Amino acid sequence: MAEIEIRRAVREDAESIAGVLRDSFVEYESSYTPEAFAATTPQRDQIENRMKEGPVWVAAREKIIVGTVAAVARDEALYIRGMAVLPMIRGQGVGELLLEEVERFASGHGYRRLILSTTPFLARAIRLYENSGFRPNTEGPHDLFGTPLFTMAKSLES
Repeated sequence: MAEIEIRRAVREDAESIAGVLRDSFVEYESSYTPEAFAATTPQRDQIENRMKEGPVWVAAREKIIVGTVAAVARDEALYIRGMAVLPMIRGQGVGELLLEEVERFASGHGYRRLILSTTPFLARAIRLYENSGFRPNTEGPHDLFGTPLFTMAKSLES
């Protein structure tokens, strides 16, 4: 197995990132409303806009993007969004590497906690988040265009 490289995304990665998001969530499309699925699987131009709003990372194996995650500041917290790993790569530690990179960034920039929103039907992702120290909380949002959501948070203060 080739090693996974985690790096900051560049504008030229936007199309590949959009493909990873689409390919990672398509198996769950029927559980989303059409609007929520579209928001979960943004297109290239939307990815480029996210890059202006906050950091975006990619996981690459042999220069092929196999995972991604983005973040945006929300007061003292860093909000994680757009986390995805291609189905054929899941279970190989890529999600953990991406979350570790986000946490390093957040700690290095003085954020006090990490937050994210997920859907109740993404059981594998929820296990990853729990194993990484995230816990459910009552913060919103509670839905994305009619698809149920819940929020998880992790304190970065010891």
